[in-house]
Amino acid sequence: MRKWINRAFKWYYKQRYNSLQHFMRRPREVQEGLLKHLLESTKHTEWGRRYGYRSIRTPDQFAERVPISDYDSLKPYIARMMKGEKDVLWSGAVRWFSKSSGTTSDRSKFIPVTSQNLKKCHIRGTWDTMALFYHNRPDARQFECKSMIMGGSLHRYEPYPKTMYGDVSAIMIQNMPAVGKPFFVPDFKTALLDNWEEKLEKLARAGANEPDMVMIGGVPTWTVVLLRRILEITGKDNMLEVWPNFQGYVHGGVSFSPYRKQFEDFFPSSQVSYQEIYNASEGYFAAQDNFERDDMLLLLNNGMYYEFLPMEQWNNPNAKAIPLTEVETGKNYALVISTNAGLWRYTPGDTVTFTSTHPYRIKVTGRTKQFVNAFGEEVMVENTDKALAVACQRTGAIVSEYTVAPIYFEGNQKGGHQWLVEFERSPGDTAQFARLLDLALQQANSDYEAKRSKSLALKQLQLHELPPGTFYDWMRSRGKFGGQHKVPRLANHREYVEEILDFLGNKV
Repeated sequence: MRKWINRAFKWYYKQRYNSLQHFMRRPREVQEGLLKHLLESTKHTEWGRRYGYRSIRTPDQFAERVPISDYDSLKPYIARMMKGEKDVLWSGAVRWFSKSSGTTSDRSKFIPVTSQNLKKCHIRGTWDTMALFYHNRPDARQFECKSMIMGGSLHRYEPYPKTMYGDVSAIMIQNMPAVGKPFFVPDFKTALLDNWEEKLEKLARAGANEPDMVMIGGVPTWTVVLLRRILEITGKDNMLEVWPNFQGYVHGGVSFSPYRKQFEDFFPSSQVSYQEIYNASEGYFAAQDNFERDDMLLLLNNGMYYEFLPMEQWNNPNAKAIPLTEVETGKNYALVISTNAGLWRYTPGDTVTFTSTHPYRIKVTGRTKQFVNAFGEEVMVENTDKALAVACQRTGAIVSEYTVAPIYFEGNQKGGHQWLVEFERSPGDTAQFARLLDLALQQANSDYEAKRSKSLALKQLQLHELPPGTFYDWMRSRGKFGGQHKVPRLANHREYVEEILDFLGNKV
């Protein structure tokens, strides 16, 4: 029976893939039509009246009239929406709000998840991802076997109990189409548990007793913890001994490069596929459409109108974002979105670069607040991930987690970068690893290379190896514990580094 169900879904996904090709062929038409729909749907709202949405006819008029917004500028509107007020940023009342973990600050953000945004962005993005997976894997069996979900939790908003908030994954699980529910593990009560440690243990035991698992999705950081626990429970050497039919891992949230070797050890088979997705509290942006490439297809029909702010203009108060049709490959842009969640010309804080414009494919390069540029080196997460992968390849090391901060000039001392690194497999000679890492970072970033030339401006990076479990315990101590929380990779300050070193000292 399940084989016939899977065949039916395979046919459905084929039709869905054909529909994806429409926006690949006609991106401008699709995006401009979407903007028109967004404006028409909200012209009567408080925001729509304020900026005269009724009279906007072109993307240029929209860009001229509506300012670029960050969370702080929209926060007062969102606070009113959470208390049940209607027609503020979007039509009607909004019941669901996604709570962002806020990797660049301790402040949580609450992002509206309208019914349109839930169905036509987040859930649609999931279906599109599976259509792309089935296109790449004709032997896919997601609807013949089982898949595991690692979700967050939901809470009632005390000032207005009709409002619910939580991780976007939890909102999606709560509203999952009935047709998909029988094919997922664990039961939804377990998937939505608030206590992450209890949930992790139950997930591990459920996974240990489900040999028919074909797929799992989640942030690599916490998926590694889960898979390790399953191997502890089962006593097996690798996950294919537990899940012999396993086919794919769908990952997002952080770069997969530092984790790839760990997953290849978990799943020692070339038949296991790894599919990257780019989804966040604000929307489902992109998914890997070709498993032979390392970029993602930008989803242009998911209720989001895109603009892009060249990073050289990021701190310019008169910065001008450009439409999709004007982007260039290889340049770094901050993302600007207008969505069916009521976010208008909003900057979620991510930076991307285009690898292709026919169709539009992207790589996530970092965060607008996650970089190191204390000395004009402009190092982004993409650079550090790439350098780390090279150093690991050359030494056989495996890195679990890391974070980087500047070492400021002091007296006659030169500046530099300090790396706190937790190894899954230590390189043995950490001094040699640090030298290779520094050279690889120079190759990945010409500005860093220039500052490192003859050590005139910057000295070689300083590497500090942390004991296993340090980042895990530190995140838990900060209340940042669970599948949606990520270790901040880069910071242009020393707050995280000092906090981790202090935590380590107190722990010892």
